[in-house]
Amino acid sequence: MECHGVGLHSGAPVNLRILPAPAGTGIVFRRTDLDGFEIEAIGRNVARVSYATSLQKKGVLISTTEHLLSAFIGLGLDNAIVELDNLELPILDGSAKPFVDMVLAAGLRQQRRRRTYLRILKEVEVRDGNKFIAAYPASGYAVVYNINFPQPIGAQSFEIDLSRDLYRKELAAARTFGFLREADAMRNMGLIRGATEENVIVIQDDGVKNGPLRYSDEFVRHKVLDLIGDLALLGKQVIGRIVADRAGHAMHTALVSRLLRDHSLWEETSDVLDDAEEEPALRLARLTPSEA
Repeated sequence: MECHGVGLHSGAPVNLRILPAPAGTGIVFRRTDLDGFEIEAIGRNVARVSYATSLQKKGVLISTTEHLLSAFIGLGLDNAIVELDNLELPILDGSAKPFVDMVLAAGLRQQRRRRTYLRILKEVEVRDGNKFIAAYPASGYAVVYNINFPQPIGAQSFEIDLSRDLYRKELAAARTFGFLREADAMRNMGLIRGATEENVIVIQDDGVKNGPLRYSDEFVRHKVLDLIGDLALLGKQVIGRIVADRAGHAMHTALVSRLLRDHSLWEETSDVLDDAEEEPALRLARLTPSEA
């Protein structure tokens, strides 16, 4: 499946294609403009993290990975090759929904190898002033997120149980957002060069400029979407409860790094629950909907 767009921050045009991959591959990005150089979507490759999550390996960069990775986790896609011909993934409509639609159009296929999960065994917390993110043991995968932005957003909270297949309905369509008053400063920093009212919710002092919202609390839902994508860099789906308060990409990936550094905090398992049936890994079924 293919799509074309521009990078949110670079503004650069990019073509992206999602390909099937063998069991055990994980998610791998391939820069077709750089002789097929590959970067695995794993915590050790996390690069600059500020307004987006980037991966870097041997000086090669891939930026703004979080929406695509979030879609893959939300659909349960374990193995795929993602080809792109520029440094930043396309922003498309600012949400994960276009990527979800691409995968569903191609279809998913079960693989012989069992899916393995990262089960949280001990609580781990990361704090930075009044910002906070933590992982706690749990029987499924749940995310709780609290935000508190200046008006007109204010305080919002959202909780989702991802083990109940709610991603497509509750999160996928939530779009990225930004304050109009910050736009010039961000562009001067080399950011949001590809931002338009078609791919970002634009917030003015008196409300949303380019409404209507897709959800009444779309802002916090998008933060949850981002968090799920960033936690995909653990390399496995999570069994645990993640709680975040005014966190962002830097803290999301700090939690990833903390977990990957300390193997006593988690275990690798094939079962969601002790008495659960084994779940097969999933990969993309085919390249186009018409292919067998």
